[in-house]
Amino acid sequence: MILNIVLLILGFILLVKGADFFVDGSSSVARLLRIPSFIVGLTIVAFGTSAPELSVSISAAMQGQNEIAISNVLGSNIFNLMVVTGVCAVISFVPVADNMRKHDFPLSIFAAILLLIFGLLGGEVLGISRYEGLILLALFIIYIALQIRSALKSRADSEPDPIEKFISPGRSILLIIVGCVMIVYGGDFVVDSASAIAQAFGLTETLIGLTIVAIGTSLPELVTSIVASRKHENDLAIGNVIGSNIFNILMILGLSTSLNPVPLQTTAIFDCAVLIIFSIIVLIFCFTRSSISRREGIIMLGLYAIYDVYIILR
Repeated sequence: MILNIVLLILGFILLVKGADFFVDGSSSVARLLRIPSFIVGLTIVAFGTSAPELSVSISAAMQGQNEIAISNVLGSNIFNLMVVTGVCAVISFVPVADNMRKHDFPLSIFAAILLLIFGLLGGEVLGISRYEGLILLALFIIYIALQIRSALKSRADSEPDPIEKFISPGRSILLIIVGCVMIVYGGDFVVDSASAIAQAFGLTETLIGLTIVAIGTSLPELVTSIVASRKHENDLAIGNVIGSNIFNILMILGLSTSLNPVPLQTTAIFDCAVLIIFSIIVLIFCFTRSSISRREGIIMLGLYAIYDVYIILR
């Protein structure tokens, strides 16, 4: 028990310091390359913080347990959207870039709708086929190509600020790598030790899976976005959330279902519908004042709390 408590504390320390390094390195790369922070958030930061979901889902796919991959991704995406963004909005209102409101956020909703359609197309047997997984992967490749084109255009249109102080490219990359490693291992320590402590107190594995593990794989997004918000890198914070949600569905589920087609439970269909509804609500918030306010952040946290009570009771 004592060892698990020590690992839990160590995990949180690694998460916080790792996120600090990761945000500093990522924002420095954005300035060095003269591209908007939200593009870095949508790509480098999002992919780095989604490492736990990728690891869990690919491992599940290789073992023929893709139901875990689906529930992990859907649970993480709902948590990212409602809790990570909600907490950031409570700390400081979150401005949402025009491109993100009009392109990236709608794409994340489209990806969830496409996942729902694929799940329902199986007829009597709900599921996602290998062919549909390849379609998701192809869409992810197109998305990355568009992000690269957008980054190159932003770089061409911007001028370097001769007054601004930069972290060297080598140090920026080192901060990103070290930060990412600390975040991944910190998340693992927190999830494993918290699960062991919960089991010691007699909590069921189902309850632990729906709460600690689902939230644990999203801890990198949560801590990274909070640190980014506190450093006034709000574009990085919201970009991290939207980019992670796109990455989780198109890349992680695309790859895992390509390796091994997956049958879906009706609960997964319901969770996917909840993700779509929540996404539309948050998108409406984004369009009200081109930002998410503290009050809207509190509403998002309240909606997630209601959903969390539901999944525990079911």
